[in-house]
Amino acid sequence: MKKPALPFRLPSATTAATAAFALIGALAGGPCSAGELPAASVDAAVALARESAAALAPRDARIQASAGQLDPRLHLAACNRIQTYVPDGMRPWGHTRIGLRCVEGPSPWNVFLPVTVQVFAPALVSTRALPAGAVLEQAGLERAEVDWAADPALPTTDADTLVGRQLSHPVGAGQPVRSTDIRPREWFAAGDTVSVVAKGTGFSVSSQGQALNNGIEGQSARVRLDNGRIVSGMPAADHRLDLDL
Repeated sequence: MKKPALPFRLPSATTAATAAFALIGALAGGPCSAGELPAASVDAAVALARESAAALAPRDARIQASAGQLDPRLHLAACNRIQTYVPDGMRPWGHTRIGLRCVEGPSPWNVFLPVTVQVFAPALVSTRALPAGAVLEQAGLERAEVDWAADPALPTTDADTLVGRQLSHPVGAGQPVRSTDIRPREWFAAGDTVSVVAKGTGFSVSSQGQALNNGIEGQSARVRLDNGRIVSGMPAADHRLDLDL
């Protein structure tokens, strides 16, 4: 079951770097002739993408970034100063875009340059091809360098979170095992007796009830308490539902 990609927000640690590279982009290259970008501005855009990715990458990750091409149908007016920036909400990994805008010229413009960013770092990979439904074993996992940016779901680095879990999708030999490749745990079934742990600031209260639907990891479940009240919460462990107050 694929998790939807969450809206991506650059952390505050990248703010200074973003401003620095935007300044580089604004000053680079001199006048721009109509219909093309100066090489220095393209280089600044690639550097900004690499810097933004580094702020989110694992320590000692190896980051590569390369620029694509603008739509050839675009006709850019001549420009004396071009700024580079990371568009709001843009994920700076994988296939992304860096904004370039003319801030000094006869006709201001704004374009988005395609950039591919790869983030290479160690993660756990399968030592052989496995079908959906296969149970992961310690002996079938090894650590290798993979591209973390190849998929919105991050690869896994902790073997304890994988061993004994079933695959929801086939995984090829040498491919990383990502969170979306694993079937969610079923902590309880409809009709089971479930402990309900209600948590508040500085306290918790436990009670029991009957599950009204299956308790799937990551999905809300409903339980009818012994007093007849129906509550909704998150399955958290074997026959346990957590309820935040």
